[in-house]
Amino acid sequence: MGAREQQARLFASGGLLHTALLPVSGTTVDSLDVDRIEDYLRNVVKDPEIPANGSGWEKRLCNLGFMSDVREIRPAASIAGLMLFGYLPRKFVRQAGIRLMVFNGPDKDYQAQLDEILDGPMVGRWKETGDEVRRLISPGVIEDCLRMMRPYISQETGVIEDQLRRDRVWRYPVEALREVMVNALAHRDWTRSVDIEVSIYSDRLEVISPGALQNSMTVEKMIAAQRSPRNPLIVEVLRDYGYVDARGMGIRTKVIPLMRRENGTDPVFEATDDFLKTTLFSGITRS
Repeated sequence: MGAREQQARLFASGGLLHTALLPVSGTTVDSLDVDRIEDYLRNVVKDPEIPANGSGWEKRLCNLGFMSDVREIRPAASIAGLMLFGYLPRKFVRQAGIRLMVFNGPDKDYQAQLDEILDGPMVGRWKETGDEVRRLISPGVIEDCLRMMRPYISQETGVIEDQLRRDRVWRYPVEALREVMVNALAHRDWTRSVDIEVSIYSDRLEVISPGALQNSMTVEKMIAAQRSPRNPLIVEVLRDYGYVDARGMGIRTKVIPLMRRENGTDPVFEATDDFLKTTLFSGITRS
């Protein structure tokens, strides 16, 4: 690890530097899905003024933190802008996205049924329809990962419900799983060049988010719902979309009670100097 990376990590761990606001070399406004950002401004945060041209977009995106205006250099996408709205984030930041792995047995020594790197913006692309309902027309990496996981964490039963659809049995509460994945994306340490890993085993599911807990945060404080976001801009945008609990208490109010009520187990959180690992144990829930 180089001296600059060590320095960035030191400042970031103390909350003195928000690395997600740093520019990404080689990117321009064309690296971002402006249509997706326009939908965010117009329909999610209800911004009354939408930029009319390229220079207007660059200025607005710099002011929002989605781009970084470096002196005497053309503005570049920030890490946050690229992760939230970029076309192919891994083209520029190799640790972007999620690595999804599925194993037949209880550890990695068993044959992998699936080993995929998922690349794309964190947020989905939505569109207003004629009935004034917003519908997902292009998934983000969160929806894409949940879609790919579905065959390995659920199965249809033979029961037909009143709405003429088959009952589905899940090994994990979907909302708890979604919350854990969103937290991994929202709070990961961007100074570490390793992937977020989602690993599905025969008896459990593990989500590993790179980086130590921020500032003086501990697992106990996290469970108690103390908040200390590493990447505030990413968290705020995910909150605007409804991916993040509005109060920032998803672990305490969603993950733990859902696992206990629907799965009969407690999640396990393990924090080290290198990562936060969340383990969900297999059970049965229905939808």
